[in-house]
Amino acid sequence: MNYQYRFGTSFTSATQILYADGGFGRYYSGLGAALIQGPVARFGDTAANAGILALLQSNSYLKDLPSLGKTVFASLCAAGFRMILTPVDTLKTTLQAQGPSGTALLRQRIKQHGVGTLWWGAFATAGATFVGHYPWFATYNLLTEVIQEPPKSDLFLWLLRLAFIGFVASVISDSVSNSLRVIKTYRQVNDTKVSYGEAVRLVVRDDGVSGLLGRGLTTRILSNGLQGLLFSILWKLFLDIWEQRTKS
Repeated sequence: MNYQYRFGTSFTSATQILYADGGFGRYYSGLGAALIQGPVARFGDTAANAGILALLQSNSYLKDLPSLGKTVFASLCAAGFRMILTPVDTLKTTLQAQGPSGTALLRQRIKQHGVGTLWWGAFATAGATFVGHYPWFATYNLLTEVIQEPPKSDLFLWLLRLAFIGFVASVISDSVSNSLRVIKTYRQVNDTKVSYGEAVRLVVRDDGVSGLLGRGLTTRILSNGLQGLLFSILWKLFLDIWEQRTKS
């Protein structure tokens, strides 16, 4: 997906190119960084949403804010947290897009421009996180309120509701935030320093506006949609278990 963000190829072409570049092992470039960044980032997103909602609910003046309004505060916290994680994301994304040579590329950039190069794309990361986090949790919180929860005795419908909410939230979030992720990735993994404006110009020059909006989007929807579906179910199960234990 990050390879598609940077170079603009289709899923099929990217798969073939990556395999030719290093076999099956090439598909797992950046795995170590991803195993750190993924869970920690998801924890930060979830903690921001749950923590901010609980904090606002405890305030007599802010507890009556609409769900969509409360989610803005949670999204801002999540965006700030993602900026802290940018160096890990930079390592992961560079290895995924550039392959094993990505490590040497980062060393060369640090030598030329300093350690701050690890934060290239941090503002786009924060923007993409906010633009992605807000629609996801806004949709999740809204659909959770609107779609009545069936009794747990009907396990299939109970799980289907959660899966539907998680998948829809992911599709909306990914569609809205994709262009920022394309810009972030281009600036983050490029071998030379490019501004955000230059990154936009180069992407549009190569693939047009549709490339800016749609690079890697199908792949992201498929992968993130499945993650969102599973996360919605597991998060609800965790909350129910936590609620039962605190009551007892």
